[in-house]
Amino acid sequence: MHKKIYTLVLTLFCWSLAVPVWAQGAGDTSKVEMADKFRSDGKIYVVIAVLVTILLGLFLYVIRLDRKINKLEKDFNK
Repeated sequence: MHKKIYTLVLTLFCWSLAVPVWAQGAGDTSKVEMADKFRSDGKIYVVIAVLVTILLGLFLYVIRLDRKINKLEKDFNK
């Protein structure tokens, strides 16, 4: 029962995060000037590289933390 409630709350939370995206309007064909400027200067690749580096670091941190927690759980259960 608790798992279903947890899943429902998590789903509603994720859905609520997507609502502001709908407000942007899919029919708007205007271009984003900042993105065009970064693209023309070649800096968009730097932005993407920084974002990928940050996300990769976060994923590696979470994986490492999970392994440490699993090891502590195994040691605690012995």
